[in-house]
Amino acid sequence: MSKVKPLILITNDDGVSAPGLRALIDVMAEIGEIIVVAPDKPQSAMGHAITTNNTLYLNKLSKENDVITEYSCSGTPVDCVKLAVNEILKRKPDLCVSGVNHGSNSSINVIYSGTMSAAVEAGIEGIPAIGFSLLDFDWNADFETMKPFIRKITVETLENKLPQGVVLNVNFPKLTKENIKGIKICRQAKAMWVEKFDKRQTPQGRDYYWLAGEFVNQDKGEDTDEWALANGYVSVVPVQFDLTAYHATPLLNTWKWNE
Repeated sequence: MSKVKPLILITNDDGVSAPGLRALIDVMAEIGEIIVVAPDKPQSAMGHAITTNNTLYLNKLSKENDVITEYSCSGTPVDCVKLAVNEILKRKPDLCVSGVNHGSNSSINVIYSGTMSAAVEAGIEGIPAIGFSLLDFDWNADFETMKPFIRKITVETLENKLPQGVVLNVNFPKLTKENIKGIKICRQAKAMWVEKFDKRQTPQGRDYYWLAGEFVNQDKGEDTDEWALANGYVSVVPVQFDLTAYHATPLLNTWKWNE
């Protein structure tokens, strides 16, 4: 009896035509049965946004006899996951993978990332999930180097199972396969963006702004994603969607709330 292949949902935030998504499809097609639901246009830095005041559209891109079933969605990455789970898939997928993102989602970037928010949404739905990102914003970045590592991380996740409520944030340094030292489990570095706004004026005299800024890493630890990436490792950070600051509860319970 042949082994049933895992059902894998694939999405991203760079859009359904992004080369990073195509690379992820190549790898996942070797591992399981895949369904692709991705935004019809770039949705970078959308975070966990969902569409509530506009209609959503799905467009099936594949034909009935195609090996891979693909849909484009007019909404956000999180919308893609919600629609896939509730309207397209006949059963809950065994895994959701998001990416490969064109650019870093390490450290604080995980908060803003549409790629990781799609993975987190899958986690909320009880689906094991992984977000993959490459530290290269070039649309024609080399994704071939990453494929063996993507496969390894995916197979390990399927075989060993993630803890409930945990998804993986995986980032790849911009290096050749020979120069990547390995995979390192990390914590999220304590870093931030120091924002600046480039203020300009339209010909009509109206002010407008371009967001700019500098990424500042204040974390000198050698167990962080930023350290791993700077030193030639693939970083893997376990992420949870429970944002409760449990360490603050004892302190807050000492305050005079009801007096």
